[in-house]
Amino acid sequence: MTDSAAKHLLDWYAGNARDLPWRNPPGAPLPADPDWPYRVWLSEVMLQQTTVAAVQGYFATFTARWPTVAALAAADDGEVMQAWAGLGYYARARNLLACARAVVRDHGGRFPAEEASLRSLPGIGDYTAAAIAAFAFGAHAIVIDGNVERVVTRLHAIDTPLPAARPRIRAELAALVPADAAGDFAQGLMDLAGRICTPRAPRCLICPLQPGCRAAASADPTRWPVKAAKRPRPTRHGTAWWIEAEGQVLTVVRPGKGLLGGMRALPSCDWRGDPTPPIAGDWRDLGAVSHGFTHFELVLAVRALHLPAKPALAGDWLNVDDVATAGLPTLFQKAAMLARATSLEAA
Repeated sequence: MTDSAAKHLLDWYAGNARDLPWRNPPGAPLPADPDWPYRVWLSEVMLQQTTVAAVQGYFATFTARWPTVAALAAADDGEVMQAWAGLGYYARARNLLACARAVVRDHGGRFPAEEASLRSLPGIGDYTAAAIAAFAFGAHAIVIDGNVERVVTRLHAIDTPLPAARPRIRAELAALVPADAAGDFAQGLMDLAGRICTPRAPRCLICPLQPGCRAAASADPTRWPVKAAKRPRPTRHGTAWWIEAEGQVLTVVRPGKGLLGGMRALPSCDWRGDPTPPIAGDWRDLGAVSHGFTHFELVLAVRALHLPAKPALAGDWLNVDDVATAGLPTLFQKAAMLARATSLEAA
């Protein structure tokens, strides 16, 4: 990418930038709002491995309910985890609270502007630190995510597989990020990747970077980025228990650490261990649901027990009709839907 290509990108972005509640318009001065960095940080955490379309509603809910980092830091853990339900990757929600509390405790309720200080906060890595520095504070930062990697590897036809290609990608960008427009430059690349330089069927003919793009000049621009072969994802098995009595169902809060930590769920076994139910009874097999996690696929058998009275078990009893809105993570929402559908068929 040349300096002229960077200018073409910024010109294109000025006329095509998406209007998003956490984004400053291209070329505009940074907002005077002292909570602007909070909004940028919140959006970046939500957007990790999640689409813009999925995030917008959650962002509106969070900023209405917790409009400042201090408000979020003071929030109840369970309420935040419930509000997060459906966004996935629940360690982000735990780190969200830990980071908010660290900002209040160690930085007087204001995010630091320097990348190194940002990286010291829970849940903030290299990308997020650079994004906050550039988007919230106007710093000269090199912001690289998967979208940026795709554009740069195509521009230069970089044949080194990811992640080994990342030092070359950073080097290609380092000299080109405009000192006074690092945020617009990065967000322009991201918008270009999302709308023109897409993973499949890139629209090279209308791309502002097409004249100097080596991938566009090739017969197959989708060859890039080159990725290392994926390891096969293992399948694990577990069991969830639907215990219903007096029109209510038992739910529990999972341990704070580990997969889906701190989330409300149905009782379940450790999916590495023995599926012993929490109480003896005439259990009925309802079938199974499955869900893909980052490192494995989980197949969860669902078993149901209907009792005339609530047994003495640890947890919270919810009305059966309220389970769908109780903030269960997607895996357990699937299990609850299967249990409810089976109950309705049997009625």
